[in-house]
Parts: sequence; structure tokens; C-alpha cells
Amino acid sequence: MSNFTETDTRMMARALQVARLGRYSAMPNPHVGCVLLRDGQVIAEGFTQAAGGNHAEIQALQAAGDARGATAYVTLEPCSHYGKTGPCAEALIAAGVVRVVAAMEDPNPQVTGQGLARLRAAGIEVSSGLLQDEAEQLIAGFIARMRRGRGRVRAKLAMSLDGRSAMASGESQWITGPAARQDVQRLRASSCAIITGVGTVLADDCSLTVRAAELALPADMAEQACARQPLRVVMDSRLQSPRTAKVLDSTAPSLLCHAESTEVPAALLDCDRLPLPRTDNGLDLQPLMAELNRRQCNEILVESGPRLAGAMLQAGLLDELLVYMAPTLMGSLAQPLLHLPLNEMSEKVPLQIRDLRQIGQDLRFTLIPG
Repeated sequence: MSNFTETDTRMMARALQVARLGRYSAMPNPHVGCVLLRDGQVIAEGFTQAAGGNHAEIQALQAAGDARGATAYVTLEPCSHYGKTGPCAEALIAAGVVRVVAAMEDPNPQVTGQGLARLRAAGIEVSSGLLQDEAEQLIAGFIARMRRGRGRVRAKLAMSLDGRSAMASGESQWITGPAARQDVQRLRASSCAIITGVGTVLADDCSLTVRAAELALPADMAEQACARQPLRVVMDSRLQSPRTAKVLDSTAPSLLCHAESTEVPAALLDCDRLPLPRTDNGLDLQPLMAELNRRQCNEILVESGPRLAGAMLQAGLLDELLVYMAPTLMGSLAQPLLHLPLNEMSEKVPLQIRDLRQIGQDLRFTLIPG
């Protein structure tokens, strides 16, 4: 079935809104929304709970109590396999749902289409592809991890109007205003891991945590976001990070990445560490990406200085750049946005503007390499 009604579109749009309620808490699962409609009336809604909790469909079915004869609108194909919870396809069948509309199929190549096929085999009317582009944007990191074995990697960068990211001394707080910093807090909250460099740790003693007071979210959503702190990854080839660094405290998980040949100081022996091979441009980033995939990281955020961000871009690992530009000038002695030692105009890196909006007094560019 491909002819969707106005009601179908409206209900799927609502399901996408509901799905966003789980964007800060559902990881590593994708945040999914479900709306149950019967006789033209919404009887229940649900979104994916924290890992190990109910999927969106189960939440909606439990809220409805009786879903017989209903149509289920879901932003992702109902699962058909057993994980920490039972298969949602079977729950929909048992509940007596007569129609299921999915925005997209499951991107996992091992299970894609199986949930929809199970529903059809049970005599349920099934269709998919409604508002698919919007649904894919919602869970882009999960899709990337399923299809290529690496989550979506985005770099957060702040610069002045003249393209500078820090003073020559390394001082960088604060280039942008409060609204932009609040936006970054939400970006952190929607990330599974945050990567930074030892230079940033030594210069700023950053914590890289999500802080409820700075999210400007409803209290329950802010609490959920802070309960699931992202993994803090520090690229520190020579293990220069002091054990007292905020990024290594117990408020959130941390991972120290260092060169395989580096001797581990006694103070850092109790830290979660990942030895990595050296390359001409520093530590090998590919094994790190493999480790983050093993840890089921869908959304990976890079918050670092110009050298690490430039290395990530040159390695082809950045899927998106989020550049916050402040209406200020920092002068020619300040540090550049990225460390990119290019000599010829032919070497310039093309970027596509995906989105541009004003955040407080600053501008936020969403850019795609290539």
C-alpha cells in the first residue's frame, strides 16, 4: 500500500513528535514513537524508554489497555526478535491491531523487513515509507551504525566572525553566548560519546557532562538526559592527563586513548583505557571507531581543539560539522577553526550547508563534507 491519507500523514507526524521525547534517554536503542488510532480518535501514544525498558509500541499498547481494531503508526518497523524485551510485532498481533503504518524499515540488514512480514502473515494490513526522510533524520546515528558499523560523527566547533577558535594562549571561554552553549548541552545529551583531546583537557579542565540546569528542558526530560551521561573519550597519546582532571571523575564514564608504547602512570592504572597504534597524524582513529561501535555508540560528538578536529576531517570520519559563529573578532594571532595544513587552492575542502539558523546572538551552521 502506498496511497496514504491525510489522516495517515498527520498521525505519523505526531508519532515523530512523540519519538523525540526519547531522544535523550533511549540510547543505544533508536528513539521511536507510536500512536494508536481507532475510530478517528487517538487512544494512546508511546515512545521508547531507556535501555531495557519498553519499546514505543509496548508503551502505547499498555497505555491503551484495549487496542483491538486500532491502527498503529510507528516511526520504525516493529521488531521481530528477542532482545532485552520481546518482539513488538508479536505484541501488536496479540493486541488485535488491524493495521500498521511504519515510516521506515529496520536498517539492521539482519532483520530488516522481518517485522512487517510477520505482521502481514498474521493478516494485518501493513504499509511503510510514510515520512521516511523525516524518520531517517531522527535516528541518523543508529542507521549509520547498522549500515556501516560506525555511528554518526559530528564535530562541534565555535569560532569568531574572522574564523578563530581560541586566542594564541589557548583561551577559548567563551566565544559564543549562553543560548549557543545551551544548544551544545542538548547536543551532548543526545550523544552516546564525546571525543576530545588532551590539549583541551589541560587548557580548560572540561567536564564534558550534561547538566540539567543548562538544558532548558522539562524537568522529567532533563532528569532522563542527566541519568544517561555520554562516554567521555580523551585522545591522550602520552597520557598527560592528571588523575584529578574533571573529565576523569566519577560523574560520567571515561575512556583514555593512548599510544600502545606509552607507559601507564600509576595514577591512571584504574582508568578505562584503550591503547592505539600511532600513525603519521597521531593516534590511529579507526580502532577507536571500532571500539565505539562495539559499545553501541550511535551519536558521536567531537568537542576538541583545531588539531584533533582537523585530523578527524582529514581521515574522512566527520559526517557533519556544527559550527557556531559569534559576531566578534579575535584577531590574526588567534588559532584557526581547524588545523588543516593546505598549500594549494585545489586542496580546499568543500562543504555543503545543510542548515543555518540563529541561536541567540550567534549563528549555527550545519555542514556536510563533500
